[in-house]
Amino acid sequence: MERYFQPEIECADRETIKAWQDERLVKQVKYVYENNAYYRNLMDEKGVKPEDIKSTEDLHKLPFLTKADLRDAYPYGLLSRPLKDCVRIQSTSGTTGKRVVAFYTQHDIDLWDECCARAIVAAGGSDEDVVQVCYGYGLFTGGPGLNGGSHKVGSLTLPMSSGNTERQIQFMRDLGSTILCCTPSYAAFIGETLHDMGYTTDDIKLKAGIFGAEPWTEEMRRDIEKSLGIKAYDIYGLTELSGPGVSFECSAQTGMHINEDHFIAEIIDPETGEVLPEGEKGELVFTSITKEAFPLLRYRTRDICVLTREKCPCGRTHVKMSKPMGRSDDMLIIRGVNVFPSQIETVLLNEGYTPNYQILVDRINNTDTLDINVELTQEQFVKYGEDVYLYEKELASAIKTMLGIRPRVHLLAPKSITRSEGKAVRVVDKRKLHD
Repeated sequence: MERYFQPEIECADRETIKAWQDERLVKQVKYVYENNAYYRNLMDEKGVKPEDIKSTEDLHKLPFLTKADLRDAYPYGLLSRPLKDCVRIQSTSGTTGKRVVAFYTQHDIDLWDECCARAIVAAGGSDEDVVQVCYGYGLFTGGPGLNGGSHKVGSLTLPMSSGNTERQIQFMRDLGSTILCCTPSYAAFIGETLHDMGYTTDDIKLKAGIFGAEPWTEEMRRDIEKSLGIKAYDIYGLTELSGPGVSFECSAQTGMHINEDHFIAEIIDPETGEVLPEGEKGELVFTSITKEAFPLLRYRTRDICVLTREKCPCGRTHVKMSKPMGRSDDMLIIRGVNVFPSQIETVLLNEGYTPNYQILVDRINNTDTLDINVELTQEQFVKYGEDVYLYEKELASAIKTMLGIRPRVHLLAPKSITRSEGKAVRVVDKRKLHD
């Protein structure tokens, strides 16, 4: 039977959700305009005043906010509350430039904890569970977010952070962890290490995992579920909006429910900025309507996905977003072809390879090169032997069928690609495409 953390919110009718959003949006726009000079300038430049926003139908009148704005306004330019009202910062990993710093009041943290609690309960969690949080702690939002959510649910929380995988497995066994929270690549590594240590899924009590912070495919989900004997749930979030818990999967696992009482989602054409109708694929844009310290209006996430309001068998009524299908800015263009790493991962897993891979892009004599390093299992390594080049050619052909361009594939010995305890480094682009 489906359980909810806040059923009166998660299962509210559409009219109620729309009324919440209309009221909160109007209030938030006025609040931001009056309390934040950076926003006020953006709105004035576009000729928009708070009184022009009367409901969510007027959302399109507001200017977009991008990561470039967050960098320009660093560190305090987008802060909408006095600093003395703020109790914490979190920060992005800074993989694409200057770090983004987000501020939180205690109220912001309480609401964020509730969003993460909804995700844990949707994955089957209760106050009888032991939740092992192996997301990084510190500035990264993963650890603090799921930690707070687990506390709200009343679960016993193991704040492990990432790393020291053998100790992770020892605690998992000794304390009977039932829910694992971490990145999917680290979950796969935990599963691999568990079996390398001579254990099976019978030696642990895990029943569910809540995995996010990096792209992963359905094939990778099935691999993790098999290696850990669990049901694996997706969770989505951005530091800029609060962290994990912006949306989460339910038992149906046909997309992630967005917490619409806190966030309004739009899908836009990434080229024109035009709002697209429901069901169209485009760039996800979020407006936070309950944040106090760091409320972002029409923030462009760069994640490409689809929204759907189809009735969900789980009983939740909040709109669902698909798993991100790539990013409008992280998409690789190789020899004029749009390439998403998730496409390559899908081929690898369909062909029976591990999700431990790395994509290397370079430019030699003005021509893009695409190399893909793929780690073999011990069984494959022994079986392929001196014929490994035949399997490399075969896999290169399968990837060419998917992408339209042929990569050079290198099948490597087990454990030869460096493991990541945080976000896996899937792409190394050595081309000098930017100044």
